[in-house]
Amino acid sequence: MMDRRHLLKLAAAGSLAGALPAARAALDVGDKAPDFNAQGSLGGKVFRFSLSEALKQGPVVLYFYPAAFSTGCTVEAHQFAEATEQFKALGATVIGVSHDDIDTLNKFSLTECRSKFAVLADTDQTIMKSYDAVLSLKPEYANRVSYVIAPNHTIVYQYTSLNPFKHVANTMAALKGWKTAQG
Repeated sequence: MMDRRHLLKLAAAGSLAGALPAARAALDVGDKAPDFNAQGSLGGKVFRFSLSEALKQGPVVLYFYPAAFSTGCTVEAHQFAEATEQFKALGATVIGVSHDDIDTLNKFSLTECRSKFAVLADTDQTIMKSYDAVLSLKPEYANRVSYVIAPNHTIVYQYTSLNPFKHVANTMAALKGWKTAQG
């Protein structure tokens, strides 16, 4: 089993992202996003998240990441935190999901997410499996997959890459494109 320290080394070296081919998520544009409820943390405070309730407010940017506090996941969380206000301006909610427990996510939401967006605990991987976001090489972790989900539960964009650097830019561009198409 690969421990967190080993994952950090691989991510830091960039070898994990380069060693695996980019896989497409099974859920694609036009598919219905599976509904779910989960325990989450925002600013270190635990709450209950419902995808259906969030979609009543507008689109949702749902992103899966392997492990809180790993190098790539920290980079990605910082980027989503920096872009949260832009996502909000477009009416979107950003939600991160990993297999981490809620105590770990309470800390991660405060420090790496900078209390800007919520992260959800998917300890039994129910959400990851329903979104085909399990890392095939190491199934105890989530793959790095991002979705933009329209208020009618339709997936309007999906992107899969272990490289954390394009998820924010790609989901932002997809969200802007979707908003423009809505008129």
